[in-house]
Amino acid sequence: MGLAQTGTGKTAAFGLPLLHRIMGLGHPPGPRRARALILAPTRELVAQIAEHLGGFTRGTAMRIVTVTGGASLNRQTEALARGTDILVATPGRLIDLLERRAIDLQDTGYLVLDEADQMLDMGFIHALRRIARHLPLRRQTLMFSATMPKLMDEIAAAYLRDPVRIEAAPPGRPAERIDQAVQFVNQGDKAKLLETCLLGHPEEAALVFLRTKHSAEKLMKLLVSWGFSAGSIHGNKSQSQRERTLAAFRDGSLKVLVATDVAARGLDIPLVRHVYNYDLPNVPENYIHRIGRTARAGAAGKAIAFCGPAEMGELAAVEKALGAQLPVIGGTRPVGAPPPPKPAGGRPGPKPGPRPAPKSTPKPAAKPAPRPGGAPAAARPPGKPQGAGRGEPRRPGPRAPA
Repeated sequence: MGLAQTGTGKTAAFGLPLLHRIMGLGHPPGPRRARALILAPTRELVAQIAEHLGGFTRGTAMRIVTVTGGASLNRQTEALARGTDILVATPGRLIDLLERRAIDLQDTGYLVLDEADQMLDMGFIHALRRIARHLPLRRQTLMFSATMPKLMDEIAAAYLRDPVRIEAAPPGRPAERIDQAVQFVNQGDKAKLLETCLLGHPEEAALVFLRTKHSAEKLMKLLVSWGFSAGSIHGNKSQSQRERTLAAFRDGSLKVLVATDVAARGLDIPLVRHVYNYDLPNVPENYIHRIGRTARAGAAGKAIAFCGPAEMGELAAVEKALGAQLPVIGGTRPVGAPPPPKPAGGRPGPKPGPRPAPKSTPKPAAKPAPRPGGAPAAARPPGKPQGAGRGEPRRPGPRAPA
């Protein structure tokens, strides 16, 4: 398991040793076989990994094949027919090809999970288990990520044998050269605040994160109507549209990229100098990955979070994950907002303020005096005959004196 901050070269950390071992084999792979399998959560990350590995293998006979959703299954089947040294894939499309018997993983000696914490999210665990059934038992499994949630630690302990854990930095710590801050603002004022921020650096690339596909597309169109060169990436875009938008953002044709968390993982775009969390993420670890799109390879960057009144809970979770409060550069904490989180490890104490008065409860009835025979008489309300309690037959009692 490899843990390192965003932008520190995790792809090269597993790619170069992997290529070195495979090149030493000295013979090509068999038909429909793959010597190494690299799984990644998004299409963009798959394409980026293949591009980086292709740069390392230029001039050699090594083959690298990518399979992702949104592309032709028949073309991918044809590409796998001759076999490949390294297969880079998203889980869903790989399962489709396995069911078609277009690929055989029995000779795959290496399994790499990039952005492993997201790969082991609940949506990917079942897919990983299905893929693992096609892999040989004798293999090397590698996991790489910038964060290590508890789920990943538990799965690694269950599925890895004698795992070695290597940490270049504590899990969840962002790159040191990212200047972070938070701006408190009403939800309806966020768009104008973003416009003001973007006008402050018109020639520098900016990445804007939102929660939903609909809101990302709506904001992108609004920015374009205001004169910004902006594009969007989210799940409703086709693969060709996403690739064209990313290419334009990389070469500087687009200055603003509006995206959902599909662009938060692993994408290496050195031009990005500013990251805006227009919506705070529901999962605090995603904040680390979002701001990690800037300050790549030792460069400097800025990350500003826009926090609305309804997002104080998300902000508290992010600050707890960071272990520190974000500096405030504008606005004030909304009235009645929850206080900043305490450091992890302690149990939350009671809220300050006077304790409510205890509710009055009726005192239990006093035990009656024992009968001459030794058995106590049952307590009963005044005037209620003995034996009239629930579950007892009613028996006549002694008459009260006249």
